[in-house]
Amino acid sequence: MQINKQNQLQAVFMIPPKVHLLDITGPAHIFYEAACYGAPVTSLFSSIITNQSESVSSSALAFHQLTPFDQLSLNPGDLVFVPGLDSALLLDNQFIEATRSFQYWLKAQHQKGVTICSVCTGTFLLAAAELLDNRECTTHWKYAERFKQIHPKARLQTNRLFVKEDNIYTSAGVSSGIDLALYLIEQIWGAHFAAQIAKEVVIYFRRTIDDPQLSVFTQYRNHLDDRVHHVQDVLSQSLDRKLSIDELAAEVNMSPRNLTRSFKKTTQITIGEYLDKLRTERAEQLINEGHSLQATALHCGLKSVNSLRQLLNNQHLVGQK
Repeated sequence: MQINKQNQLQAVFMIPPKVHLLDITGPAHIFYEAACYGAPVTSLFSSIITNQSESVSSSALAFHQLTPFDQLSLNPGDLVFVPGLDSALLLDNQFIEATRSFQYWLKAQHQKGVTICSVCTGTFLLAAAELLDNRECTTHWKYAERFKQIHPKARLQTNRLFVKEDNIYTSAGVSSGIDLALYLIEQIWGAHFAAQIAKEVVIYFRRTIDDPQLSVFTQYRNHLDDRVHHVQDVLSQSLDRKLSIDELAAEVNMSPRNLTRSFKKTTQITIGEYLDKLRTERAEQLINEGHSLQATALHCGLKSVNSLRQLLNNQHLVGQK
């Protein structure tokens, strides 16, 4: 893709007190790589407290030489990322009042055409600025109920990876901030350029705006059985292959009967049901990305397009029950 270098974009990463490191460094690194590949983007790091040029993360890593928010000069189309931070601060009225000037500034930036993005609990600061009143948004699933109680005017969407409305993006947390950054790069500089950046940072399964927070690739993993975890790894990494129960059992030195029983007891679903869920989620993503039904079927280890259609239909019927 030919990048137009005349229009320099500014991507501002806010550093609130007790910031969650991955919420900020994940998206920031994506834009760093974009600049390395020729995108006309400048990354800036800013505090949310007037006259403050330092901040300490929730992991005790300190940031210095920050530009206070009120010293920034942004243009329409620029980006502002507001990351998550310690949840105790978000429930502290004194902290919320201390950031009131930042909230007014954030609202003013949105009004002049700056794109506002939040990661994880950064959504709380956007809501405090009244940016999410009567707008759809999302946040980390763990804080959804608390968010609804504090900000009832916001239209919270649960189990969404990220949500866009009126040039405001809210995302679920940590890794979803990376997904959001890649999505924005795709919107600004095209899908091919975004794919280059994803490959550079070794992200081959890029999630989209329609994907759920709680992917089946991470569901059913809340257990301590190493052998079942290994079988789940093998299945998720081998969707294009037809593996027998005997082969899976040999991977973990178990009998087929014992593996079948242990898997169901540990995850509450059978190996076949788990595999169908993996294939369904991967197939839906591939189709949404524009892959043909035939290519999708082959990638998911299915014999034909008819088999793919039957799988999707069956899974949707199960989901409706």
